[in-house]
Amino acid sequence: MVEVVLVLQVRKMGGHKGPSIIKEIIYGMSIGLAAGLLWKMHHWNNQKRTKEFYNLLERGDISVVVEDE
Repeated sequence: MVEVVLVLQVRKMGGHKGPSIIKEIIYGMSIGLAAGLLWKMHHWNNQKRTKEFYNLLERGDISVVVEDE
């Protein structure tokens, strides 16, 4: 019962206005940019590994053919 009274008092004082559209847009864009940055960093890491693999292959340091013993 006390909780209901407190909720009503907060609403009368203007404490609960509902979601702010601008804040929601900013939060969504921030989360989207952070996720995009993480995905791009993952892509750059894979690209670096692929370039390094082909450079080693071209120099002859590694081979994809199994040598017969």
